[in-house]
Amino acid sequence: MSATVTSPRGLRARGAGLSSTAIVYLVLLGAIVIGAILTATAGRNFFSSGNISAILTATSILGLVAIGQTLVILVGSLDLSVPYVVSLSSLVGGTMMAGQTGNIVPAVLVTVGVAAAIGLANGLIVSQLHVHGFIATLGVGLIVSGYLGTNYKGSAGSAPGAFRAIDETKIGPVPVSVLIMVAFAALAILLLQRTRIGHHMYAVGGSPEVARLSGLRTSPPVVVAHVLCSVMSALAGLLLLSRLSVGSPTIGSQGGYDLLSIAAVVLGGTLLAGGRGGILGTLGGVAIFAVMDSTMGALQVNPFLKDVVRGVIIIAAVAVYARRNLQVRPARFSAQEAR
Repeated sequence: MSATVTSPRGLRARGAGLSSTAIVYLVLLGAIVIGAILTATAGRNFFSSGNISAILTATSILGLVAIGQTLVILVGSLDLSVPYVVSLSSLVGGTMMAGQTGNIVPAVLVTVGVAAAIGLANGLIVSQLHVHGFIATLGVGLIVSGYLGTNYKGSAGSAPGAFRAIDETKIGPVPVSVLIMVAFAALAILLLQRTRIGHHMYAVGGSPEVARLSGLRTSPPVVVAHVLCSVMSALAGLLLLSRLSVGSPTIGSQGGYDLLSIAAVVLGGTLLAGGRGGILGTLGGVAIFAVMDSTMGALQVNPFLKDVVRGVIIIAAVAVYARRNLQVRPARFSAQEAR
């Protein structure tokens, strides 16, 4: 008697449901509703212009770093050097500006160039020396950290008033820094969806061997992803410079942008193994963290408990995504084998 085998199309139709990105934004909506209720119990208004502005500002820095981290993870790598690039960028930009408006453009260009060079080193080590991104970027990050510790004993440089206006200027409750982050997110989406190198990033992240056998050069997508990740981190460092007015050798590590950016990417539905995911999901993950931090700040939650809550949410999200992937996986046996 022959067995009835459900076709891959039937399995996908049954298990497809909502996309990972849709789930992320539903979770974000739930976080906002719960946050508003809990904040009200503390006698504060979650939807006040000040609180909304603070949440949006919190998304701008982490959002830029997470956009770059998304590109790196999509090609099957990681970047643990981002907090040190953030710190170095704030210092390079601040010391070159030296409080002079005329130095803003050269300082920004040099800062981005230095970050791109670090990203290039990361990409070449990963793609040419075949060192895993975790180890390669950790090593490069430690080198940058050593440089920072040796040459900077504290804050340095000074941002002129025109540059500080980036952080201070708002359009309604929306800070300009958020608009900058959204603009770069849009460019990253166009890169992934409309360009050949973007399509190659997905292919290499999905299966480097298959991509190689298909005739793709696997090194360029990896190198480009790492360069763009470091550039995004440099922009985050410059935004921090506009906020703090001075560069700091520890601002990146204190912000924990390496692990938080990876967590936001994973929470947004991007596979840590690479090849699947996108920028929109990552932005949703960043926003969830910002809403959570705002709510727990209003409730004066212990900082250690904040990390516990973040960890639980990340584990739950990955478990949900893994279960959905198992449900939609096509059957790998034939009707003849099932008899």
